[in-house]
Order: sequence, then C-alpha cells, then structure tokens
Amino acid sequence: MSNILCIGAGYVGGPTMAIIAKNCPEHRITVVDINQERIDRWNSNDLPIYEPGLLEVVQQARGRNLFFHTDVAQATTDADIIFVSVNTPTKMFGEGAGKAADLQFWEKTARDILDNCRKPNVIVVEKSTLPVRTAEAMARILESGKSSTKFSVVSNPEFLAEGTAIEDLTTPDRVLIGGGQNETGRKAAETVAELYAHWVPRERILLTNVWSSELSKLVANAMLAQRISSVNSISALCERTEADIAEVSKAIGMDTRIGSKFLEASIGFGGSCFRKDILHLSYLCEYYGLPEVADYWASVVHINEWQTDRFFQSILHQLFNTLAGKAIALLGFAFKQDTGDTRDSPAIPLCEKLLGEHAKVRVHDPKALENARIDLKDMQGDVRFVEDVYEALDGAHAIALVTQWAEYRELDFERIYNKMVKPAFIFDGRNHLEHEKLFEIGFNVFPLGKPPLKHV
Repeated sequence: MSNILCIGAGYVGGPTMAIIAKNCPEHRITVVDINQERIDRWNSNDLPIYEPGLLEVVQQARGRNLFFHTDVAQATTDADIIFVSVNTPTKMFGEGAGKAADLQFWEKTARDILDNCRKPNVIVVEKSTLPVRTAEAMARILESGKSSTKFSVVSNPEFLAEGTAIEDLTTPDRVLIGGGQNETGRKAAETVAELYAHWVPRERILLTNVWSSELSKLVANAMLAQRISSVNSISALCERTEADIAEVSKAIGMDTRIGSKFLEASIGFGGSCFRKDILHLSYLCEYYGLPEVADYWASVVHINEWQTDRFFQSILHQLFNTLAGKAIALLGFAFKQDTGDTRDSPAIPLCEKLLGEHAKVRVHDPKALENARIDLKDMQGDVRFVEDVYEALDGAHAIALVTQWAEYRELDFERIYNKMVKPAFIFDGRNHLEHEKLFEIGFNVFPLGKPPLKHV
C-alpha cells in the first residue's frame, strides 16, 4: 500500500483523488488544503464544487481510503507519491503581467515538500497546469536542500472539462504521463501509470518526456479555445450575409479533418483554463522570440472578448440605445452548464457593461449564485441575485441567456412573456432556446449567427 497525497483540494485535486481512491482501494489517498472551510465541505455532503456523480464517488471512498484534512506537513511526511494541484493563476504584476503564470503558490508547495518529506524515495506529480520546463525548476528546488529523500518529478496534466469531470476521469481519451529520460524517471512515470491502469486501458496511457507532457496541456486547450473563437468570428459574418451559423458549422463538422466539436457559436468561452493557458502559450512564444505566433494566439483571446462585447452591443442597440433603468435578466452565470464555476465567465464582463449603462441586472443560475455574488461584489450598480427564475424574469425588459442549462429550455415562456415589459426581448447567447416558438409567443428573438426574429 502506498500513501498518496494531493496538495490542493480544488476542481482538479478533489475529483481526481476521489476516482483514484475508488479504483485503487489498496492505497491510502489523502487530500490536503490550507482552506479549512473547503476541507470541511469535502468532509460533508455539501461538496465545495458541483460535478455530476462526484458526491457518489466521494461517499463511496471517503473514510475508507480517501481522507480530507488541513495538516499539510504531517501528510507530506508520510507520502510516497505527492500530486501537486495548487492554483497557478495568471500573473497580474511585474514581468509578464496579464499573461505569464503566477508560480508563487507552486514554489511554496515545492519548498514545503522539501522541508517535510521523510520517505527515502518520493514521486512528485505535477497536476497543476504549468509552463513548459517547470518540472525542471521543481527538481532543482527539491534537490537544493539537505533532505535525504530522493525525488522524481513527473508531469501528469489534467484534461477535465467541468460538468463532465467524473466521466472524463472514468473514461479518459488519454492519460498523459511525462517522466525523466533516465531509469529513475521512467520508473517513476511507470509507477504513476500503474495507478491509472487499475481502470484505464493501457493503450490510453501515453508515456512521454516531461517537456512534451507539459506543453501538450497548453496546446490542447489553446486548440480547443481557438475553435470556439474561430466559429464565433464567423457568426458575425453569418449575420451580415444572412447565412445560418448552425448550418455552416454542420457542414464544417462533417469534414473528418476538422470534426464537429467546439463549433457552436456562443457569447464566448470561459472557465479556468482556456484564457489562462492561451495567454501562457502566447507569452511562451514571446519569450522564445516568436512574436507573430504570440500575436496569433493572443488574438484568440481578443476575439473571445470581442464576441462578448458584440453580444452586449446587440442588447444596447435593440433596446433603443439606452439601458438606464431597464431590467435585464441573466439566465445563467456559470461559464457553462453543469458546473457552479464562474471563473472567466462571459457573464462577468457582460454584467459590468450592463451596469455601466445603469441597467438593473437580475441574475439567476441554479448552481452559481454564490460565486456570482463574489464576482460582482465590487461592481457599482443595481444588481440582484435571484433564486427563483420566474421572479428574476418578472418585469424584465430583456432576457440574456448566458449559460445553456437544460432547465431553461423547459421554462413556461408564455407565463414569462406576460410578466415582461413590452416589447419583450430575448438574446440567446448559446442558441439554446426554441426561437420560432418564442417568436410565436411574441418575443423579439436575437440568436447568434442567425437572422433575428423581430416584431418591431
């Protein structure tokens, strides 16, 4: 039996360790975090994050071979394998501000590991998304002290999509493990691979060198985000030419060289990964003297911001170029459905723009209201967070759909229409609703990348 430790109980560490604990009952899995409230929630049935199926997995393993607590030092002392899953946000100061990764929490964790490890051989697994060659820096820190422990650093990036994290962990497209090229490094990578091999077919476990593993994570997210921004840029052209973005996307998606995923026009991408990883990749290109490549990838983020602003401009223009005193109801605040995560959600800049026009903003989301309050707490203006969706829509001048929660398709829109100020507007930022039916009820409907359906 090995003692497996994960430092960081967030969106990656918690679910990943729960699945390992479920499938590797012979190992003891400990998840630590300095945030006492977060750990308390992991030890309850009110988990700090929402993922379909996560609670059931945690309940199955918790107390058996899965444990959550805040004693980082003690847990590190006993660990054979340490997964590092701490936050690596975008650096907001100094060199590389706004693009580079802020590694202060990561470095502190590395030094804590060096101070507290007591086992003769310990494998340290990078789980956080990190710039290329960060493993080399970690190895230098771990080798800098007088510790008798021999450390091996392995890269094992996560490829989880929020809302499907348990499915992604249970049946992954691939598990990527990067190890050193010497015998010790290869053995460490194989040890980590053995954990996943409990439930992942061997052909889906890809062993690489550390640098390839680190870079693959950034490039994968950059490529996915680029697809979203590309189709969003075309949605604007569709509106000008009266083409239909859904038809164009279907035609493109049937090309096997391209595929059908990430070709749905939207208000823009969000989440903790895409923007951060693209900017990190862009900064990496700058660092290596490739300004043209850096500008290309930075433009993907710019197009995403432009798409959100374009959505706002449509609301402003259609509501007669004034939003002052008008109630705008947001359906959804999370960056996508089936998660409570609001990091980099397009709802945040949209609310800022609406409040800047002195609109009355009413926010509804089935899972993200708590985070929405935090995100908007410093914004000036009239904003309310409403748990009852019909209350949020009562008296609204317009509806802006931001998140494609399934329940929004089942709303009683005739009831909603009767309670709204006329003319009533719906701006569908996900092309999620049934536009023809809404138009028949009386709404003026504005999808993305499609002709509007207007009564006025």
